[in-house]
Parts: sequence; C-alpha cells; structure tokens
Amino acid sequence: MNTIFAVLLVFVGCCSNVVFLELLVREFPGCGNIVTFAQFAFIALEGFVFETNFGRKKPAIPIRYNYVIMVTMFFTVSVINNYALNFNIAMPLHMIFRSGSLIANMILGIVILKKRYSMSKYLSIVMVSLGIFICTIMSARQVKTVSEGSEEQDVHAFLHWLLGIAMLTFALLMSARMGIFQETLYKKYGKHSKEALFYNHCLPLPGFLLLSSDIYNHGVLFSQSTPVDVPVIGQAVPIMWLYLLMNVITQYLCIRGVFILTTECASLTVTLVVTLRKFMSLIISILYFNNPFTAWHWLGTAVVFLGTLIYTEVWTSVRGALRGTAELKDKKSE
Repeated sequence: MNTIFAVLLVFVGCCSNVVFLELLVREFPGCGNIVTFAQFAFIALEGFVFETNFGRKKPAIPIRYNYVIMVTMFFTVSVINNYALNFNIAMPLHMIFRSGSLIANMILGIVILKKRYSMSKYLSIVMVSLGIFICTIMSARQVKTVSEGSEEQDVHAFLHWLLGIAMLTFALLMSARMGIFQETLYKKYGKHSKEALFYNHCLPLPGFLLLSSDIYNHGVLFSQSTPVDVPVIGQAVPIMWLYLLMNVITQYLCIRGVFILTTECASLTVTLVVTLRKFMSLIISILYFNNPFTAWHWLGTAVVFLGTLIYTEVWTSVRGALRGTAELKDKKSE
C-alpha cells in the first residue's frame, strides 16, 4: 500500500511541478539556485516540526559519517542539475538526459555491489542509452543552428552547451551512487524515509551561503515581477513568488514519494519509477509549452520508453496474467 501511495505522490507531484518549474526558468533561466534553496528550506522546516518534533527526536541513523556522505551527494546533485539550465540546456533535453539514471544505476550496481542482471535488463539499458544519445546529438545540432552570430560565437555557444552536458553527466553518476548508498544504509539501520528526507534537506542549508548573492539577486528580480491577486489572502503577490511557492509544494509531493520508495524497493526499481516520471514531465513540457521537438527527438524518446518497458518486464507480466485468466476459465468450464 505504501508503494502505491508513493508512486501516486511521485506522478501527481511531477505533473504539476514541471509546469511551474518551466514558468520560472523561461522568465529567469539562471534561477536554479533560488529554486533549489526554496525546496530545501521548505522540506527542512516541515521535517523539523513534524519529524524531529522541534529537534527533540534523536535520529535512528547516526548523523556522523552516514548522513554526511548522503547529504553531500544529494546537495551536489540538486545544485548541479538546476545550475545546468544556465548552459543552453533546453528543458526537454534536461529531462531526457536525467532519464539515463537507469543505466548509471545499473553500471554502478555491477561495479560496486557486484550485481548481475538478465539479458533483457541489459538490452533495456542499451536502448535507454541509445535513445538518450539520439536526443542529445539532435539537441547539439540545434544549438549550432539556433545561434546567430559569428563562427566564434557559435563555438562559444556550443562549448557552453557541452559544459552543461558534462554537469548533467556528473550529476547522473552521483545520483546513481547516492541511490546505492541509501539502499545499503537502509539494510543496515532499517527504513526511515521521513528522517532521511529531513536530514538530506536540513544539513546542506549552510552550503547555500556560498550561493547567497545569486539567491538574493533573483529574489529581487522575483519581487519586481507582475503582481497578481490571490483570492485566499486578498492581496497582490508578485507572480514569480507564486510560481516558486507552487513549485516547492509540488516538488515536495514528488520527492516525498521518492523517499518512501527508497525504503520499499531496490534502488534500481526506484530509478525506474523516477525515469517514467521524467517522461511524463517531458510530454507535458512539449505539449504545454510547445518546446521544439523533432522527429529524431520523438524516436529517441520512443526508444528510451521501450527500453524502460522491457526492463519492467511488462510483456511477461501481461502474458502471465492472460495465461492465469485462461486457466481460470478452463477450470470453471470443467
């Protein structure tokens, strides 16, 4: 039951979150730091009140070493993923590329945990990688086409984009490593999803002091945005702050579901759910915002999605269910 509830939280949160995040990024492409800080601060405050009972409850998992490592990885992944949007990375490519966490998780699982998988699993990973590769290459060509300047400016734009891809790649591997670390941690100390959610967002907060000037500057820009009337409070609020608040709430729903899943399922299964969530975000982004998406992008997306279905062994499950229904009918006829 917890697993179904968690999956619902992930998908409901993601459907709403992608809209508000893109509204923020379209207006201010460099606002990744203030978005990340707001998410961390909200979840940390909620956890401090409801999980730790205003700091009176001791953590079940020792903070020293265990949480320090996990928090460092989580903070790094969150900041880099959002900051990569500053480097000519379009939102659809951002979501497609991050869907590669499935292959990163499997590779690190083989290397670190010495896991072995069936041939269908390896085939699915190859397809996911191929789909992401197609989408990345086509987006690289779009970067060259879109830039309208001298050859030197074109090269600069492309190198800028490559830096964004490098950041996404690093965050991808770091995220997969964090998932494996969480899995081993829960096996040792038990499942404590709400506690992990709180400490992962509370402990990194001092790190945002390094980004304080950028956060402050974007806060000023947000305050200068067009005010809109909010019926509940009967007051006008700058629209960018409203978008930020809705982004924080929907992101909380999504990440809350992910942390529940980490205590109920293996890290690779969690990665699969997150991958499907990203594809739903991708479709919403394309349809709602009319983001550029060529036939090659659709081909890459289809290959990634097919690879994901192969990994979940959907066909085997459907065949088994149909076979079970047929056997039940035969028994009734007898």
